[in-house]
Amino acid sequence: MATTNITIRMDEELKKQFNHFCDEIGMSMGTAMTIFAKTVVKEGRIPFELSVKTPNRETIEAMLEAERLSRDPKTKRYSNFMEAFDEVMADEQI
Repeated sequence: MATTNITIRMDEELKKQFNHFCDEIGMSMGTAMTIFAKTVVKEGRIPFELSVKTPNRETIEAMLEAERLSRDPKTKRYSNFMEAFDEVMADEQI
């Protein structure tokens, strides 16, 4: 299959962000644009399903806290959900 080059004009910052996204999902910008073009032709619509889910600051902090707690031998452990639930409910009644 013969290939051809195309030139696309876009904002420099957008290009940097797009390149970073492509790096994150392990493909080149050219491959991403080819996938985009093939999908548009096949489906007859503009597709926007691909995304990188970046946790926000609060989520990252919660993940770090969960990791820290999981390694702390002093952290209280429960054998099942109901045990933890019962304790939370008892604390609510105080």
